[in-house]
Amino acid sequence: MDKTIATFKKNKFQEIRIGIREFKGNDLVDIRTWTMTQGSNEMVPTAKGVSINVSLFAELKKSLTEVENALKENRMI
Repeated sequence: MDKTIATFKKNKFQEIRIGIREFKGNDLVDIRTWTMTQGSNEMVPTAKGVSINVSLFAELKKSLTEVENALKENRMI
């Protein structure tokens, strides 16, 4: 499976894409920076990102909730 689930702008020339990927028989959650190629409006993936096995998704989600709580406690969001 190779499916992009969410996309949001990082800056004028880059975006973050979150998706589900398969690589060498492993199902992964992939969070990656995509950038616009020079002279084109085509977006291509960069090496900047992280892919984790889907079995670690619960830990990722828990960690993001902890980050959200810390941001709220510090009135950053």
